[in-house]
Amino acid sequence: MTGETDVAVVGAGAAGLMAAIRAGRDPERRAGGHGPLGGGPGILLLDGATRLGAKILVSGGGRCNLTHEVVNASDYAGSSVHAIRRVLLQFDVQRTVAFFEEMGVALKREEGGKVFPVGDSARSVLQALLRGAFEAGVSLLHPWRVERIRREGERFHLLGPAGEVIARRVVLATGGKSLPRSGSDGAGLGLAQSLGHGITPRVFPALVPLTLPAGHFLRGLSGLTVPVTLELRAGGGRKLAAFTDSMLCTHFGISGPCVLDMSRHYLDAVAQDPGVRLTVNWLPGETRESLDGWLRGLGGRSPVPALAKRMPERLARALAREAGLDRGATGAGLTRELRTALIRAVLELRLPISGDRGFRHAEVTAGGVPLSEVHLESMESRVCPGLYLCGEMLDVDGRIGGYNFQWAWASGHVAGRAVRAAFMGGGAEARKTAGRRRSGA
Repeated sequence: MTGETDVAVVGAGAAGLMAAIRAGRDPERRAGGHGPLGGGPGILLLDGATRLGAKILVSGGGRCNLTHEVVNASDYAGSSVHAIRRVLLQFDVQRTVAFFEEMGVALKREEGGKVFPVGDSARSVLQALLRGAFEAGVSLLHPWRVERIRREGERFHLLGPAGEVIARRVVLATGGKSLPRSGSDGAGLGLAQSLGHGITPRVFPALVPLTLPAGHFLRGLSGLTVPVTLELRAGGGRKLAAFTDSMLCTHFGISGPCVLDMSRHYLDAVAQDPGVRLTVNWLPGETRESLDGWLRGLGGRSPVPALAKRMPERLARALAREAGLDRGATGAGLTRELRTALIRAVLELRLPISGDRGFRHAEVTAGGVPLSEVHLESMESRVCPGLYLCGEMLDVDGRIGGYNFQWAWASGHVAGRAVRAAFMGGGAEARKTAGRRRSGA
């Protein structure tokens, strides 16, 4: 195929679909019609995957946790908090909820603040986005993989094994490297580099399970899930990060929400300081002093069954063995050294992380194109005018719980709005964008 279009959006994931919809939709009209809304630019959405929206479909266990009740810039890492906030404020949670409900996806808030479709169906979210793209006049072409992009004058030439597409504007929304089987294999970062962009020195998995050495006793507790506090400290003792949530022991190591949230911080820290320490507190809220007093108060009772009332019995037994307690040990019979060893095992067990499960099992990518290389009010490249970037390929990664989708919706919306304004020059949207640029919003 060889053809021309006003706008080529590369990547039909969450950010790309949002950008395409927003670029094609007249903001003064609601969804629900057919054909182009508002006579905007011609938009071609390209994706190399044979199955569209794979990441959307698998998210949240197939339910799609598409945002969180409260989203702050501090819930993200990578680029500066200030830069992330400027993008998020342009399309916040309230606007995200309104957008999807307008698209026919009723939403519900669950305990902890996660937001899901009422029908618990990720497919309903993907179908709504694809329908919204069609209603906005977007043409979809897949599988059509973009392998190279060459700029000639004011045109971009997108080349692939299936031919060439020439576009006046390009939106890159190819994702990072996580879940490469979904089509997000990092190739888009190479496209950005070929057009002049830099990439952070490290690009690594985030929201990824961590591994423990073979033979570690926690690997023998596979299937056990408990609430814990994970704490990360530098080699010199400075506290770097802490999370409290559930942790899952597995046959390879540890996983679960608490571990996923901690993973990017650990992997980033250990690459710079091999002496960092990751510890687990199995009784969040307890202190050394309170647990020491509790152990002393056991008298002639055994610590294991007493601990088993506060955590799974097999975990209590494993921690007692790790601390070196005999089967017949009692609270009163514990020496100071044994009490200290048990307290450390329960409250400060060091986790000798041996690695991570890699991009194949990561939910998101840490690193990418720095936000300093795009205009935050438009997501347009500072080094290649006419190019826009959004979503996971940027150096922004959030916590588990809908935060990364919120970044995709927000950055995709900003990019799509700016693309439309570029073709509708002099209209209300162009004036709004200019106003935001002057005010720094």
